[in-house]
Amino acid sequence: MTSHFSLLLLFAAFVSLIFATITKDSPKEQARLGLSLMGSLVGAAIVLGWLMRLLPL
Repeated sequence: MTSHFSLLLLFAAFVSLIFATITKDSPKEQARLGLSLMGSLVGAAIVLGWLMRLLPL
């Protein structure tokens, strides 16, 4: 059974991999950018999820 969080991690990993491969030339820069992008995507999703939880709908 898949969870939303595991799908979020998978999506963030693929997006980070593609963006890092396209934008940077050396593998060291690609790894650094990929990890920072993945952390940013996951962190932003968690923060936005908590903020949306507070909004009454």
